[in-house]
Amino acid sequence: MSARRLHRASALALPLLLAASLPTIAPAASTPTGLPPALVCTPDPEPPEYYAIELVSTKNVPGTAFTDAHADVTYAPTSPFGISIAADGSYQYDVHVDLSDADTPQSGNYVAWVTTTQIDEIRRLGPLDEDGRVTGSVAWNKFLVVVTLEADADAETDAERWSGPVAFRGMSRSGMMHTMAGHGPFQVENCAAYGFSG
Repeated sequence: MSARRLHRASALALPLLLAASLPTIAPAASTPTGLPPALVCTPDPEPPEYYAIELVSTKNVPGTAFTDAHADVTYAPTSPFGISIAADGSYQYDVHVDLSDADTPQSGNYVAWVTTTQIDEIRRLGPLDEDGRVTGSVAWNKFLVVVTLEADADAETDAERWSGPVAFRGMSRSGMMHTMAGHGPFQVENCAAYGFSG
């Protein structure tokens, strides 16, 4: 047998030997969609940690200095495509405020709000329930989450702005994108004023 034929025969035999040495893999069981499990996209039911908003205590309300508070942001589930868009093209988000670690105030109720970074538009999410949670929606790219202590949460239903002290505040992840148009290259914008702790 010539060297050329020997080389060709070994080139054909090698894949067969490798295939014979591999363990037999059973076909994957199909899912209700008819696709194998590897091809089915299963969304994580937990909200993404990256978009979580840390709610920083303002220390204006006694007993809130060491409270672990946060707000989770998810896309509003009103679209079959997974992302909902408002009429002006903005993304629609659900904001889930969680102050379950906070002590119950001696008087009044915590109420959650969302506002633009310029505080020129304010929307009331609502009072926190017995578990310290409330969910609302927002359709702004950058926004602040504010939790205030109101004397009468039920009376504030139609309020355009909070009247009690701000207990917690935090900024959406998109708020980390700052423009340099308003200050020089060596001036640092005070992110803590908007709600970032560090």
